[in-house]
Amino acid sequence: MSSSAKTDSKSQASIPPYMKAISGSLGGVVEACCLQPIDVIKTRLQLDRGGAYKGIAHCGSTVVRTEGVRALWKGLTPFATHLTLKYTLRMGSNAMFQTVFKDSETGKVSNHGRLLSGFGAGVLEALAIVTPFEVVKIRLQQQKGLSPELFKYKGPIHCARTIVREESILGLWSGAAPTVMRNGTNQAVMFTAKNSFDVLLWNKHEGDGQALQPWQSMISGFLAGTAGPFCTGPFDVVKTRLMAQTRDGEGGLKYKGMVHAIRTIYAEEGLVALWRGLLPRLMRIPPGQAIMWAVADQVTGLYEKRYLLNAPL
Repeated sequence: MSSSAKTDSKSQASIPPYMKAISGSLGGVVEACCLQPIDVIKTRLQLDRGGAYKGIAHCGSTVVRTEGVRALWKGLTPFATHLTLKYTLRMGSNAMFQTVFKDSETGKVSNHGRLLSGFGAGVLEALAIVTPFEVVKIRLQQQKGLSPELFKYKGPIHCARTIVREESILGLWSGAAPTVMRNGTNQAVMFTAKNSFDVLLWNKHEGDGQALQPWQSMISGFLAGTAGPFCTGPFDVVKTRLMAQTRDGEGGLKYKGMVHAIRTIYAEEGLVALWRGLLPRLMRIPPGQAIMWAVADQVTGLYEKRYLLNAPL
């Protein structure tokens, strides 16, 4: 085979969506176990309207002191399940969307195609998985105290059933609009940035048979995960407020929807409140992406060597 033929073969080689989905699910499990405490702190800060917490360290220490260390892993079951399913759907659907935008001759995907594929994957995961799981997770995380028997929600299943009974099935999709905007934007930026950093830093192209070292994947993933939190901070705060609220004694809700919530938060708490929890998000999302990609790239790298190029492992 000529060198040009080999090059064409490499450029058209691609990892199937099911392998991307598997790699994402494994990365999600590892990420959830490592970073759950930061997510708990982020949620508590975003729900803190009275200034009870003075910052990340104070929030974490207060939770440990008043509720015990295990409280930092509140909501781990729905969080881990949610991350595993989310990454499975995200990675698999993004790969499927990218097949639509691939150049028929070179097999390559443009940055425009990566942005649209990422946005589509983000919207799909937000509606199918993220919103209902995060509603349950946030309801569990906002419960305070040392006596579980006094909690309204006794666990993930009980929480979901209670929400459906009291608020209808639609209660599990509270905050869907800002979640769609947050996840769509995040994934559009993240997939495009991850590919760009792989190429710029390590000259790694999908299907070329190279497997990045875990530390290389972590650097690319970390950098790719930094932009989203700045762009989507208001959506994340509004999402948390909408998911956490329950009906008052008269059956009313404080926030009527995404736009109303943004206006209300801005009017009552100021512009900065729309970026509450930004620092813990930056402490969680970039490291989370670093961990997830370190695992996912090893899985897909092994597949490339074994099945795309028939190279020895």
